Amino acid sequence: MASSSGPALNEELQCSICLEVFTDPVTTPCGHNFCRSCLSKCWTDTQTCFCPLCKDKFSKRLDLKINTTLREVAQHFKEKLNLGESEVFCDVCDERKQKAVKTCLMCQSSYCETHLESHRRVPRLKKHKLINAVENLEDYICQKHERPLELFCRDDQTCVCLFCTEGEHRTHNTVPIEEESREKKNQLVQTQTDVHQMIQDRIKKIQEIKHSVELRKRNTEEEKSSNVELFTDLIRSIERCQSEQLKMMEEQQKAAEKQAEDLIKELEQEITELKRRNTELEQLSHTDDHLKLLQMSSSLYSRPHTKNWTEIRIDSDVNLNVNSLIRALTELKKTHETLNEKLSQTGLKFVQKFAVDVTLDPDTASPYLILSEDGKQVSHGDIRRNVPENPKRFDKGYCVLAKQGFSSERFYYEVQVKGKTGWRLGVIRESINRKGEVITRSPDDGFWTVILRNENEYEACEYPPVSLSLRVKPEKVGVFVDYEEGLVSFYDVESRSHLYSFTGQTFTEKLYPYFSPGLNDEGENSNPLIISPLMN
Repeated sequence: MASSSGPALNEELQCSICLEVFTDPVTTPCGHNFCRSCLSKCWTDTQTCFCPLCKDKFSKRLDLKINTTLREVAQHFKEKLNLGESEVFCDVCDERKQKAVKTCLMCQSSYCETHLESHRRVPRLKKHKLINAVENLEDYICQKHERPLELFCRDDQTCVCLFCTEGEHRTHNTVPIEEESREKKNQLVQTQTDVHQMIQDRIKKIQEIKHSVELRKRNTEEEKSSNVELFTDLIRSIERCQSEQLKMMEEQQKAAEKQAEDLIKELEQEITELKRRNTELEQLSHTDDHLKLLQMSSSLYSRPHTKNWTEIRIDSDVNLNVNSLIRALTELKKTHETLNEKLSQTGLKFVQKFAVDVTLDPDTASPYLILSEDGKQVSHGDIRRNVPENPKRFDKGYCVLAKQGFSSERFYYEVQVKGKTGWRLGVIRESINRKGEVITRSPDDGFWTVILRNENEYEACEYPPVSLSLRVKPEKVGVFVDYEEGLVSFYDVESRSHLYSFTGQTFTEKLYPYFSPGLNDEGENSNPLIISPLMN
């Protein structure tokens, strides 16, 4: 077995992409290390090179050179793990003791290659049970009957010998330890898979938090610049208010960065613990020591108890408190009205710059949907229409796509949802299977949508779904996509508030606006979804 420093060193020599000890490690300009093949694969379908860990972008594609020193250290560590450090010696050698290769549980002795020869030759000795050489032989022998522990009692969850099954374990469910070990290994593999996924989820969460903070910082800078322009023509007293607002924004940004720092620290602590757990599971999953595997703490076979990170995120929007401004401008009515109007638009003003003209595509519409002649409205009908066959058409799901698809840059559109008790809006990727029932509709399936059901239950369709607590029921929803940044955001247009954002996504094909008006529900949900005109 490796020394006690093994797991800790293993973490330092572990690629954060494949979670294995480095193979041909390379180092990025930001100082992080990865397997060369892992990093190359990560960059296969992207034009921009970036660090998978800290998301730093590089101006040009890197010529990856192997870090030879790190490779030698990783190779030495692998060899040390493979060779182990067994110090069990032959019990028969008289002078210079040779290392033992096998231990006989019947003879209760360990043998080198030379003195093991009789066990391989003599018929009587061939029947003895041999295991890889072990130091703590007493752990493999029944202390009551001094016989090998060859069976496992599932009733008492303990290893027993043959004599035990004739006594107190006579009526118990006992199986060979090899059989029980195989089942425990299967449990270990599943647990190891779960732990690996948990590590990946937390790495993704760190990237999402960092992206949210960066997006918030960018929005803050843009809004600061916009606010400065608004204040340039105001009198001296208004300049003081401007200063107070900018200070508040800076404090909000610092608070958001501090929150992100604390969350990342907590996530990294969980990742460290999960990696340690993963290393233990990895070692156990490859051991041939069945007894040791069965005697380990049962806690290793269960999924670790960790914090639920699903609904934890950093808000990327900036909300300004304009009450002090309104009070300061009461005597300057005309200026106040202009300023107040502009400030109220800051949440949506930026994304509305990217408004596009969207029209519904009848070739994609479910047979139960009714589209207006101008392609701007869709509602659910109770009767299936006779429509021509088309590979683009959804035959289930009561949905329709826009004619326009987007594969770069940013775009924004608005949809009126007033008076409806159910709907689904967002974007989907072009290659979605449009025939048959869609079981899930999450980003992993190519759907980035928000849904209303049962009149007041709002959800972001993540996996698992994220419930949205909205103080005001939206009557018009804005959808904004930043293709390059991997961002899909939803806004309540009337209250000018942010509803939800899918962040840190990777888009590799054309995206289409997606509309589902929901079932008619005997007229309760008969209002159509209406694409609202919006001038750029």
